[in-house]
Amino acid sequence: MSREESLSDRVNLLDTRQHRDGRESVFEEQILISSILLLLCVLVSKISHRVGIPVLLCFLGIGMLAGSDGPGGIYFDNAALAQSIGIVALTLILFSGGLDTQWQAVRPVVWSALSLATIGVLLTTVLVGLAAIFLLHVSLLEGMLLGAIISSTDAAAVFSVLQTSKIRLRERLTSLLELESGCNDPMAVFLTLDLTILLTTPHASVASLVLLFFKEMGIGALCGLLIGKGASLLIPRLHLEVEGLYPVLTIALALFVYGLTAVLGGSGFLAVYLAGMVLGSTLKEVRALNRFHDGLAWLMQIALFITLGLFVFPSHLPPIIISGLLLAGFLIFVARPVSVLISLVFDRMSIGEKLFVSWMGLRGAVPIVLATFPLLAGFSKASLFFNLIFFIVLTSVLLQGLSLTPVAKLLGVIVPPVE
Repeated sequence: MSREESLSDRVNLLDTRQHRDGRESVFEEQILISSILLLLCVLVSKISHRVGIPVLLCFLGIGMLAGSDGPGGIYFDNAALAQSIGIVALTLILFSGGLDTQWQAVRPVVWSALSLATIGVLLTTVLVGLAAIFLLHVSLLEGMLLGAIISSTDAAAVFSVLQTSKIRLRERLTSLLELESGCNDPMAVFLTLDLTILLTTPHASVASLVLLFFKEMGIGALCGLLIGKGASLLIPRLHLEVEGLYPVLTIALALFVYGLTAVLGGSGFLAVYLAGMVLGSTLKEVRALNRFHDGLAWLMQIALFITLGLFVFPSHLPPIIISGLLLAGFLIFVARPVSVLISLVFDRMSIGEKLFVSWMGLRGAVPIVLATFPLLAGFSKASLFFNLIFFIVLTSVLLQGLSLTPVAKLLGVIVPPVE
């Protein structure tokens, strides 16, 4: 080997090492930043509980401050990655919520919850869609798409507010709120995807999409119930020697349920929630798993809301503030109450309880994740809709989350503490 070739090889080796060291340095910086954000979220959650600010709003705020428009300066605009993170996070959050939901407690409110999760979501979609047509001057399908994206309450937001609030509600009311928030996502997902298809695919027919709805719901319910029942029979018989593998098993189970159901053409979110509920209602070791999945659900909520906070550009929000406030006010004070009162017309709950169910219709991560679907599909007004949805979510969490206790006292739904 000549002297020149040896020198060239050394230079190439040095460049390779520098390139590798640079990548490692970037990765280490990402780990450091991620750990700082997690620590901030944990510390801020303590402050938010004392002050009374919804903790999920704090997570969103930290993500926005860390973003490109904030002092953090982290640029993130990958809609596909944000959507993927959202789907995985919501899968684990819904599974945790299902584990916490006992069938004996929710059985009396099943039909009411299903009515809210289907009729209520559909009515909210139509009402908000009509308001969007009037306020934004969009077409009928475009208005309905906006209504569909914002139509469902958010399981993460509802579970979080119920867990962190210091009020005690009637068991039937709490069960209804939890079951509705866990079951209404599939309807919103279906409406959002199908309306996006109608807007971006000229030859799509409404009749085929209606049949697709029953197929998705049927496959989702069947997979969730069957896999949940099978897991409840299998897990006690495994007798794993390492106890720490049981949480690993249930994480794999949750992801398996969602993946298999989605591949078969069903609603993965519905299947995951039902599988978790069946498993939690029959498994004796569920308390230990609940503690683990509760912590995992909080981690997923932090990751989800920080990601969505990074994804939004606050500098794009001022032009839509007025229309966003009008739509948020219409949703909170008109569309949600009307849909709840109609959906629960045959329920014997008091008017105060029904109005409280209406007020607890918090919007959270689910609508923001759903708003990424039109973005990826190339819908022309997707950016406008995303900013509007984000602003409505902020308004909902801030207004409804902060006023939860006063509204509960005003409507007389708080149960006195047991001495």
